[in-house]
Amino acid sequence: MSPAMHAAALVEAGLTDWSYEARAVPPAELGEAVRQLREPEYAGANVTVPHKAAVMAHLDGLTPVAEAIGAVNTIVKQDGRLIGHNTDAAGFLADLAGHGVALAGRTVLVLGAGGSARAVVAACTSVGAQPRVLARRPEAAAGLQTLGPVIIFEWTELGLLRASDGCAVIVNTTPLGMSPRAEATPWVEGTPFPPDAFVYDLVYNPAKTRLVRQARAAGLRADTGLGMLVEQGALAFEKWTGRAAERGMMRWAAEKAVGGRQ
Repeated sequence: MSPAMHAAALVEAGLTDWSYEARAVPPAELGEAVRQLREPEYAGANVTVPHKAAVMAHLDGLTPVAEAIGAVNTIVKQDGRLIGHNTDAAGFLADLAGHGVALAGRTVLVLGAGGSARAVVAACTSVGAQPRVLARRPEAAAGLQTLGPVIIFEWTELGLLRASDGCAVIVNTTPLGMSPRAEATPWVEGTPFPPDAFVYDLVYNPAKTRLVRQARAAGLRADTGLGMLVEQGALAFEKWTGRAAERGMMRWAAEKAVGGRQ
């Protein structure tokens, strides 16, 4: 989705001599890929799995947010230096705000304990929310406690029931439900959702994940993380170019690329 939405943003900003392209980088070639960014024609890059943590060792500096989260999703060239940023947490908060969902003082259930969970937990603690984490890997979940007070639950049916009790927001940070395994879901069938919760699935392909469908069938508001993708991308775009990102056009391009809503 990113090449499509950044291409649209570049056109809207009048930067027709700029381009954004996706490149597959095997782990063994990560250092060389970062070295290439030092060439004059590059303004920076986005970074996705599995490189968000490993790339930090190849950079000249990190923002406090990226350092706290322990992951970089955006590299920005500043005075010839490559600085690692993380726009995921801010993009997450921005999209929830667009849905009219406030987190301050509320309990948030985070499904998963990987890199995306770190960004979500960091965002929650930064605004005074109370995160709970349902995790399959206790060691990964324990690492989240460096970000703030986090209550960890075991990934079982009973753990899900206990962890979700009284939650105002549920966030799936796992890849369960992502195309081509679109019928997978992190939510155990038959487990009731907490009443009035907002369900947010970071998976955005397909356009309506099974988790979103489950939540809506239970009468809850729910959406995918496509808006977060747009928001984090817009923040990165603005850091590279110094121009405002046209989020509406980026959203349109991303939706068209994923084959979702018109």
